Amino acid sequence: MPLTVIDHPLVQHKLALLRDERTGSKDFRELVTEVTMLMAFEAMRDLELEDVQIQTPVASMTAKTLSGKKLALVAILRAGLIMVDGILRLVPAAKVGHIGTYRDPETKNPVRYYAKLPSDISDRRVFVLDPMLATGGSAIDAIQEMKNAGASSIKLLNIIAAPEGVARVAAAHPDVEIIVAALDSHLNEHAYIVPGLGDAGDRIYGTK
Repeated sequence: MPLTVIDHPLVQHKLALLRDERTGSKDFRELVTEVTMLMAFEAMRDLELEDVQIQTPVASMTAKTLSGKKLALVAILRAGLIMVDGILRLVPAAKVGHIGTYRDPETKNPVRYYAKLPSDISDRRVFVLDPMLATGGSAIDAIQEMKNAGASSIKLLNIIAAPEGVARVAAAHPDVEIIVAALDSHLNEHAYIVPGLGDAGDRIYGTK
């Protein structure tokens, strides 16, 4: 499976705080942003660089700057929005797209209600963002929408994933790397990740 689990101590520490039911919405939002920024370092490790000549206050030198394809961040609404904020702090020139889906409470399948993508997404490296990868339905749908729009370089970033969701995404899109901070035990009968952290959207925005 094209899966990377980021086990950096800082990520794992912040993940423990995220999971704690006592963590309020304000701290939860800040932690999601911080974990996403740390995950982005790993997710963007293979970005292309080129040499440029610059002048420091001391001497001229050859430095490295980003080259190659520009970036697109695609948030799966609503919880993925806060992950966008974290990565935009690192790459503010990235374009942002949105995919709106909700999970049907009966079938557990994704229902899409919105899609808005950068017009040049086929020319960009795409990072699909959603804090939780549970059944994998929303991620599979979002990735397919990217491919339908011409995107060919796609990575999926999730903070917490269930093995069932990872397996489904890998089967549907074996060319997409999945990057997570934790691979949890399983899904329960309500398709929630165990031990997980509850409903990420509700905890981010203080809703029930």
